[in-house]
Amino acid sequence: MNGIVIVDKPQEWTSQDVTARLRRVFNTRRIGHGGTLDPMATGVLPVFVGRATRGVEFFEHAEKTYEAVLRLGITTDTEDVTGTVLEKRPVALTEQEFLNILPQFRGEIRQIPPMYSALKINGQKLCDLARKGKEVERKPRTITIHQLECLEFAGDRAKLLVHCSKGTYIRTLCHDIGQKLGCGGCPSAGCCPEAQACSGGCEGCGASAEAVTEEPVQASAETETGKESE
Repeated sequence: MNGIVIVDKPQEWTSQDVTARLRRVFNTRRIGHGGTLDPMATGVLPVFVGRATRGVEFFEHAEKTYEAVLRLGITTDTEDVTGTVLEKRPVALTEQEFLNILPQFRGEIRQIPPMYSALKINGQKLCDLARKGKEVERKPRTITIHQLECLEFAGDRAKLLVHCSKGTYIRTLCHDIGQKLGCGGCPSAGCCPEAQACSGGCEGCGASAEAVTEEPVQASAETETGKESE
């Protein structure tokens, strides 16, 4: 097979888990994905198969759109709710006070990558170092937040819509917003975990409504294999 499969990545799977599974489904080593999603995240993950892998390098630079639920009052070592809680603070915040802080995170901003990430420094993944209890200096990176909107606000939770450039960590964005508010914060695995959908430079590759789970992909591959053997 040669083409792009728009996969609805399930929670707790890494992007590498998805590509590893599809390598077995399509019986090919030529597979790549269009961007790393955290294990906690669900949503659109474009997977490039066969000759289509040549397009991965172009897709990686595309802009992305995410939805995330920011839980205020909690700071963790992984910058999301799956990590160890480092601090809890009371949240006494109005919706307007929350909205007033968002403009500071729009446009071109600097972001320090989290220790629990696949980013490599001196050939070592930061997440591997973090699991050994080590922390190293990370240089801030310039990213662009094209759109940052609050879709819902309820006490200690805010549902955010984020349209951003390549290299943006939504976990870190939530963490930084929480720090700016003085109460801490991290993305929650509650009603709306991170979901990646195509936008901007990704137009035309598919939308979240068109994404498929792994099961029908496997069934389709088995059907095609059966036709080829007839």
